[in-house]
Amino acid sequence: MPPLRADIPGECYHAGLISCQAACPVHTDARGYVRAIAEGRFEEAYLIARGPNPFASICGRICGAPCEAACRRGKIPRVDGDGQFVALDQPVAIRALKRFACEAAGPDGGGSPTELLKKIVGFESPLPGHVEDMAALVRSCVDGRIRKGQGERVAIIGAGPAGLSAAHDLALLGFRPVVYETEPVPAGMLSVGVPAYRLPRQVIQREVAVIEALGVELRCGVTIGKDIPFAEVRREAAAVIVAVGAKTSRALGLPGERGPRVYGGVDLLRAVSLGESIDIGRAVVVVGGGNVAYDVARTVVRQIAYDTARTAARLAGTSRVVLVSLEGLEEMPADTVEIVEGDEEGIERLNGWGPVEIERDGAGQPRAVVFRRCHRVYDENRRFSPVFDDLDRRAVACDTVLLAVGQAPALGFLDEGGADVEMARPGWPKTDSASLATTAPGIFIAGDLAHGTRLLIDAVASGKKAARSVYQFLTGETLQTEIVTTHAVLERYRRERGYESIRRQAVPVCEPSERLSHPETLVELGYTAEQAQREASRCLDCGVTPVFDGARCVLCGGCSDVCPTQCLKLVALTDLPPDLALGAEADRERDSAILKDEDRCIRCALCVMRCPVEAISMERAITRASWRCQ
Repeated sequence: MPPLRADIPGECYHAGLISCQAACPVHTDARGYVRAIAEGRFEEAYLIARGPNPFASICGRICGAPCEAACRRGKIPRVDGDGQFVALDQPVAIRALKRFACEAAGPDGGGSPTELLKKIVGFESPLPGHVEDMAALVRSCVDGRIRKGQGERVAIIGAGPAGLSAAHDLALLGFRPVVYETEPVPAGMLSVGVPAYRLPRQVIQREVAVIEALGVELRCGVTIGKDIPFAEVRREAAAVIVAVGAKTSRALGLPGERGPRVYGGVDLLRAVSLGESIDIGRAVVVVGGGNVAYDVARTVVRQIAYDTARTAARLAGTSRVVLVSLEGLEEMPADTVEIVEGDEEGIERLNGWGPVEIERDGAGQPRAVVFRRCHRVYDENRRFSPVFDDLDRRAVACDTVLLAVGQAPALGFLDEGGADVEMARPGWPKTDSASLATTAPGIFIAGDLAHGTRLLIDAVASGKKAARSVYQFLTGETLQTEIVTTHAVLERYRRERGYESIRRQAVPVCEPSERLSHPETLVELGYTAEQAQREASRCLDCGVTPVFDGARCVLCGGCSDVCPTQCLKLVALTDLPPDLALGAEADRERDSAILKDEDRCIRCALCVMRCPVEAISMERAITRASWRCQ
C-alpha cells in the first residue's frame, strides 16, 4: 500500500472526478471493477460490481449504461500525426465488462447462492470506491452502528427489480420481506418483458436465488386484489412497498384499434416469454420507436425465421415486420445498437410517420394502418409537440398491429383497503420524492411508479431508497452513510503500454443468420478474457490525478510542454477572471497558476516524470463508506 495522507471526512475533489460512478444511480464503483479486470483480478471485479447492485449480472447484459455516457474517455480528443483534431474517443465498454466479471466469478460462473453471499458480505476492496455496498451495510449492523430490525414483516407487491432490490436490503437490515408477484415467475419485466435473446432466463434465476438465500420469501402467481385483498396484506405487514411497475400497454385511441389482432407490445412479449398462444397473422406492423418496440419487432422476426419443424412455436409463420416510428432516425429513442441489429435482422423501418387509424375488412380483421407524415416531434424547448401533414398519408398493409407506445401501471387492487392512497393523476400515486412515501401511513412505492419508466438501474436505486425509508418508518432512525477519504501517493505509478491509443473493442455478436436460428439464440456473445483486459486497460482511472505543489514549482513549463493532450496551461494570475476567488497569499501581479482541463487529462504521469523539482505527484483518492443511524 502506498503512503497515505491524513483522512478527510466527507467528499473530496478527487472522488468527484470519477464521472462513471457519479452517473450510476446506485453509485457503482465502475472504475474499480474495470481496473481490476485490466489487472486480471476477476473475482474482485465481480465483488466490486455486486456490492451496491443485487442485479449486477443482469445489468451487465441489458443496462442502459449511464456510466458509459458519462465516461471521460469519450471526451478525449483524438488527433492525427499533425496534431489536428480527428474525433472524440469512445467511452470504455463498462456494461460489457461488468458482464464479463459476472460470468467469470458471479452466479453465471457457478457456485451456490450461499457461497456467493459469503464472498459478497466478507469482501472489502484494498482500494474501495465510495459505495453504499452490501458488505459495508452488514459490517455496520454487526458492530452496532446500525440497529437491525426485529423481524418485522414487510409486504412488497411486485417482484421486479425495484421490489426485489428493496427486499434484498430489508433482509440485510433484519426485516422479513414477503414479495407477492402476479406472474408465475419472479423478476417482473426482466422475465416477461425482456426477450431471451438479450437476457437468458437462467441468469435471472441465479440472481434471484442469491436474493432468496438472504431469507426473502417469494410468492409468485399471487394477484393482490384477486387472490388476496390489499386490505389483508396491509393488516398483516408492518409496512408495504408497492412496486408493480408499468406493465399495461398504453392505447392510442385510434379508430379501429379495438378488435382482433391489435395487441399491446408488452402483452406480446409476455405471451412469448411464458409460452402462451397468441393469434398473429402474416404481415405485422409495430408502432413505436423505443427499445420496447424493437424488442417486439425482433421477437416477431425470430418467429418468422424459426423453421417449420418447430413444435414449440407460438406464432404462426409471418412474412413481414414493419416498424413505424413518429421520430426520424436521428431522434428515435431506441438505442443505436437496437436499430442497427433490427435492420440486420430484416425489420423494415419507416421513420417520421404517425398512426391515424386502423382499417379493418368486412370480417373485422386489420387490413392496413393509415399513417400521416410527421415533420417535427419536439418543439424548440424539446417538449413533445408533433407537427403533422394531413395531406401526406400512406397505408401500410397488415393483418396484425402491435402498439409499443408506452406503458401504465395497474392499481385496481387499491380499491379495497387503499382508499387513503391519494393519486397525483389517474393511476399514479401522490408520493414524497425524498422518502417515496404515499399519503397512506406505512405504504411506500418504488420503481416505475415512483419515477416513470426508466432504466433497470434506476429501478434498483428506487427499491433501495424505499427500503431505507421503510427502515426509518419502522425504527424511527435514519440510515446515513459516513464517508472518509484518504489520499494515497503513488510513487511508481505506471500505465499499460499504449493504453491511450487503444480503440474501443467491439463487443462480439453472432451473425444475423445465426441469431434467427432460434428465438432464444443470444445476440451478444461477450468478451473473452483477453478482449476484456484490453478494453479495461482503456480506463483512465479517474480516481488518480496529478497533484501540484505550488511551493516547489519553478515555473519551468515542462509539464505543459510534455502533456500529450494539452490539458495543462501556465498562466499569470492577471489572465484569470478578476472575480475568481484566490488564496489570501496570492499576488495577482506577481504569481502564476497552472490550469488543468480534467476532461482532457489521461493520467499518463508524463508531467510527474518531466518535473525537475518533484513538484507533481500522482495521488489516488480512496473513500471508505460505512453506515450509521441518526
